[in-house]
Amino acid sequence: MNTASLVEELLYKEDKPAVTQLLTTKTTKEIRIVMKQGQTMKEHKAPYPIVIELFEGSVDFGVNGIKQLLKKGDLIALDENIPHDLICVSDSIIRLSLSIFDDVQRVNNVNN
Repeated sequence: MNTASLVEELLYKEDKPAVTQLLTTKTTKEIRIVMKQGQTMKEHKAPYPIVIELFEGSVDFGVNGIKQLLKKGDLIALDENIPHDLICVSDSIIRLSLSIFDDVQRVNNVNN
């Protein structure tokens, strides 16, 4: 059994979103992204399908250049290689489910 918390030990970075791997299962890596209002994640693609849950806050989520406001409780699933970006509208906690074959460092590199 694996356990983790989306709300414990939160760290909001001043200059970029904070990415933390919370746990790993047989098929996924569960990631927490913590963003302050105004922070962004530039357009990028994931090599495998992903699922994003907005646990707290709100973000403008762009898919192929089309923006959609995601708010607390919203989920979005994307197939592999779909261009997407994020702009944080209000301080947010995001849960990102990655394939076990994906690399958390790839997510961190989006911030650089």
